[in-house]
Amino acid sequence: MRTTIVCLGLSLFLPLEGTAQDLTVPNRLTLQETLRLADARSPQLAAARQLAALARSDVTSAARRPNPSVTVEGEAYPLFESPRPSFWDGQALTFRFDQEIETAGRRGLRMQAADTGVSVAHADIQESRRRLRVEVGRTYFQLVLAQADGASATAALSELERVIGLTEVRFNAGEVAGTELRRLQVERLRFLDDVLAAELATRDARAVLLGLLNAPDLNQPIDAIDPLPPPPLIGADGTVIAGSDGVRLPLPALRELVLSDRPDVRRARLRRRQAETETRRQRALRTPNVTAGWGYRRHFGSNRMDFGVTVPVPLFGSLNPGGIERAEAERRRAEALADAAATTANVDLQKAINAVEISAERIRYIEGEYLVTAEESLDITQASYELGAANLIDFLDAQRTYRETQRVRNRALYALRISLIELEAALGLPGDTRPEEL
Repeated sequence: MRTTIVCLGLSLFLPLEGTAQDLTVPNRLTLQETLRLADARSPQLAAARQLAALARSDVTSAARRPNPSVTVEGEAYPLFESPRPSFWDGQALTFRFDQEIETAGRRGLRMQAADTGVSVAHADIQESRRRLRVEVGRTYFQLVLAQADGASATAALSELERVIGLTEVRFNAGEVAGTELRRLQVERLRFLDDVLAAELATRDARAVLLGLLNAPDLNQPIDAIDPLPPPPLIGADGTVIAGSDGVRLPLPALRELVLSDRPDVRRARLRRRQAETETRRQRALRTPNVTAGWGYRRHFGSNRMDFGVTVPVPLFGSLNPGGIERAEAERRRAEALADAAATTANVDLQKAINAVEISAERIRYIEGEYLVTAEESLDITQASYELGAANLIDFLDAQRTYRETQRVRNRALYALRISLIELEAALGLPGDTRPEEL
């Protein structure tokens, strides 16, 4: 019954895939809007959803019973004798009905394996979606990072141009040497190069993100409006799992989430169950099917009844030895793959936890010590330089240090964002659940 409900739900929503191309991509996107568009528009995910249709066809095939056979047979009619007898009374006419009867519960095992196949296909869809969410999230925040670098570089260039304008006034007044002005103008090229590099990174990240959304125009101007500082990662029950201060739940609780919620682990367990069912079905094939038949015979004018039972005899060895051997090997392989999937999931979890902890520690250090010091140093040095109390070299060094500090902070925030996305994926959290996944 549960499988039937899942199939009906899938059949209701699969036709909507044809309208995915009609969904427009807005020019301003949050992460959640981007993920929803990727769910609807991604051709990879649409291809994965067709696995459910394939699995449903297997369920239909598995439920079918063997078709009966009808035999009409005539014997000993004297075709070339004269006078010829009547067709009805001058021969042995037989009308026979035969039905093959499946034994050892093989039909039920076949249907059980097919039903499990539907669940496997469902897990495949969720696994494809889990991987897509990671890729989309990483690309989205590459765009956010490039935009943040571009904003910082543009602000630094504007500030430098303001200082260049002030220095030109002081140069014309004879207060500074011409070498100082030339040095600032050369430094402007470096700042402009940072702006252009950030613009290139922005365009590249935008093109990759639009490609993941299957957008027709990869040059469409879009802005990723979510900030780099991340919100906390919330579990399905509302529990805070991790945030900018690190991971909050203990490792045993996280491992339990991995083994229960992660789609690839669940898929491996389902495939092991399917292989076990298939092994039982192959063993059931050792018991031969029985064919029962009944018929009516018109034997030279008299009415007779025919009946019979046909049972194959394993005269040259037991039935289906190759199928049993192959099914046993598939079962052992599925067990090994299930163990490997659980191990891989635990490794992914540990790596994601490590990344969150290190990223959170790096941000605490940068924001608590380095960024404040660099900003104060730049403010003091710039004010001193404008008043003539500091030289050009000190001002440029303070500018470079502050600019590099902003770049390092942005990358640390980006690393924390990505580590939280990877932790969410490692745990197999569902995110925004689509209707076909209910």
